[in-house]
Amino acid sequence: MAQGSVYQYICCMEILIGIVFILGYFAITFEHKLQVNKAAIAILTGVLCWTIYVLSTGESVTVSHVPEALAHHLGDISAILFFLLGAMTIVELIDAHDGFDIITDYIKTRKKRTLLWIIALLSFFLSAILDNLTTAIVMVALLDKLLYEKEDKWFFAGVVIIGANAGGAWSPIGDVTTTMLWIGGQITSPNIIARLFLPSLTCLLVPLIFISLRMKGEFEKKTIIIDPGKHKTSVKHQYIIFFSGLAVLLFVPVFKTITHLPPYMGILLGLGILWILSEIIHKDKDEADKDIYSVVHALRKIDVPSILFFLGILLSVAALEATGVLRQCAAFLDHGLKDINLIVLSIGLLSAIVDNVPLVAAAQGMYDLSIYPTDHYFWEFLAYTAGTGGSVLIIGSAAGVAAMGMEKIDFFWYLKKISWLALIGYFSGALIYIFLN
Repeated sequence: MAQGSVYQYICCMEILIGIVFILGYFAITFEHKLQVNKAAIAILTGVLCWTIYVLSTGESVTVSHVPEALAHHLGDISAILFFLLGAMTIVELIDAHDGFDIITDYIKTRKKRTLLWIIALLSFFLSAILDNLTTAIVMVALLDKLLYEKEDKWFFAGVVIIGANAGGAWSPIGDVTTTMLWIGGQITSPNIIARLFLPSLTCLLVPLIFISLRMKGEFEKKTIIIDPGKHKTSVKHQYIIFFSGLAVLLFVPVFKTITHLPPYMGILLGLGILWILSEIIHKDKDEADKDIYSVVHALRKIDVPSILFFLGILLSVAALEATGVLRQCAAFLDHGLKDINLIVLSIGLLSAIVDNVPLVAAAQGMYDLSIYPTDHYFWEFLAYTAGTGGSVLIIGSAAGVAAMGMEKIDFFWYLKKISWLALIGYFSGALIYIFLN
């Protein structure tokens, strides 16, 4: 085959993979209208991209280099998926023991403004320990127990979204995109905490001050009716699992620093310890009673479709990287925007429309460590923008989608009332990061 024909053939393959990827993205964006789970679309997209790649080589599958490339990428993808699986199981186990009630029981205030600051700061710091999605679910569930008025709950939920996303950005285990950069070796735990804490806090405080100036008066606390038939764990076991769970989550960065093993090894170690602990403290119960407190039960409750969604998306992005499409995109951004700050800020704002997971995965494929080494300004700033930019639209982050589903928050209400606040916070934090670094 002539050199020109080969070049055209490769271009057609890249274009076809790009079209499949874009169509898959549109289908994911309109998930609710299509009434097809986004995990199914993501998996189909990922497999189709690799199928087009292997068939376009014109080689026999048995001798093709494509399966080897796929195996290489799957190793990196698996590290992320196993980490998520372990972390989500630990969180579900804590929730099964009513561990999060330890936090909610301490909230006694009736003033809206005071409650706003409590909820915002709780979301910020809890997200850094757990993750933004789990934090949003816990905090929105708490709001539903505390508040009657829909408008108040929506405003508070908006602050939870901003706080959870900001809190997740500066912690290696707080947001899946920061975790991806950490696992990928682009950032290290001490640096990301030290460099992003103040910008992330600014991202929350600026919109929080605006909202608190408008938030006045007191709220009527809901009366919680306890179902007498509901089986509740003992206070002793509640505290043991809650603090043990937080301890093993916090130990993960320490474990990686000491052993230099991947973070998923640390999270699996913690899960194993917590699994044995839960078995020991419930060993005297019969099988029916202890089942709901077991790790096996927690594994049944975790959001498996979300894990499969990440698998599909990361497979798709890996195909774009393997075929060289991402490097061409990097060259286009460098040539078009030129300034590193504009490039990273654009990626962050794009994450309000497109899921931030593939955006960060794409950036990892576009710019390797030979261009921007570990703890480079680019990677740290990307962790901030990808983590916080999704707050600008309610569909821009996992935390926002969760809150939207739980409280039936209207997309255009959020766009009108919260988006501009999130945008101000986003740019305020970005300016702090640029100024400090």
